[in-house]
Amino acid sequence: MAFTPKTEEEILAILKEKEVLLEGHFRLSSGRHAAYYFQCAKLLQYPHIAGPFCEQLAEKFKDEDITVVAGPAIGAITISYEVARALGCKSIFSEREEGQMVFRRGFTLEPSDRVLVVEDVITTGGSSIDVMKAVRAAGATVVGVGTIADRSGGRVDLGVPLKSLIAMNIESYTEEECPLCREGIIPVVKPGSRK
Repeated sequence: MAFTPKTEEEILAILKEKEVLLEGHFRLSSGRHAAYYFQCAKLLQYPHIAGPFCEQLAEKFKDEDITVVAGPAIGAITISYEVARALGCKSIFSEREEGQMVFRRGFTLEPSDRVLVVEDVITTGGSSIDVMKAVRAAGATVVGVGTIADRSGGRVDLGVPLKSLIAMNIESYTEEECPLCREGIIPVVKPGSRK
């Protein structure tokens, strides 16, 4: 049975219940360390939950005349697809090739395309910036960025509107300044997709 979460509190409760928001000692894709980690892949195993989450994210951009939704592989492929379905437009994803984010597999953009970039989680915005560069290199316009979770608490400035279902100010640290590393009690783990 599908449902629609309405508030950040309801969303947070679901993310904790489904073990999407983890607590421990994590090395993020950016290389920084944190005591909390969003493993959104665990959310995507439940289509009856992930679908409504993506519909709610799409609703935030419904008046922007989006023609394409693009997300980075692999974490945002399903999110891109579901948001595009809710907006009634095309969905594509980018991949890394020689360190650069590119569109492969015959995916194309037109100069008239208005693109929404989507992510599962934003910490520094690095992956979103890489996807935006690929969109702009193809001559299309980036309208905004949407994400399930914004770990920066709204502090990341991507130069376009950033909208999320939940925004949390979760501290992250360099390895040298990480208090969890100094304590040495909890070993660091890297559950993300980038090695």
